[in-house]
Amino acid sequence: MKSMFNMQIGLVGKVMDMQLQRQNVISGNIANVETPHYKPRELTFEKDLQAALGLDARGEVSRTDRAHMPTVFDPEGFGPDWSKELKPRMIHGEDRVNIDKEMARHAKNQLQYTALTQVMTKSFEGLNTVIQEGKQA
Repeated sequence: MKSMFNMQIGLVGKVMDMQLQRQNVISGNIANVETPHYKPRELTFEKDLQAALGLDARGEVSRTDRAHMPTVFDPEGFGPDWSKELKPRMIHGEDRVNIDKEMARHAKNQLQYTALTQVMTKSFEGLNTVIQEGKQA
């Protein structure tokens, strides 16, 4: 059975969930800025998202033939990758949480999440318009 919601809403929802997870990781890094031997963590998913959408590194759809249609996106087919690698070398200040970098990541993530909420809001407004016009007909 086809869903009333288009694929975009599912994709945006999945990415918003990962943005929220990233925000929690960044918050944890900031909270542990003074913790001795704490190694900052990172959550990345952009490359996997592009691969799942069939996009190349430049963000363009890659096709082998003009007649081919892009594959259907499966939001369950990818997820975030946690960066928890052990960094054996110890250089003063390099292996610690850099508050400036974390605050920049925090601001970037917040802007991306806000943009996604606007996309989701517009999608639901469009559905609402279709429903309202259907009631009038």
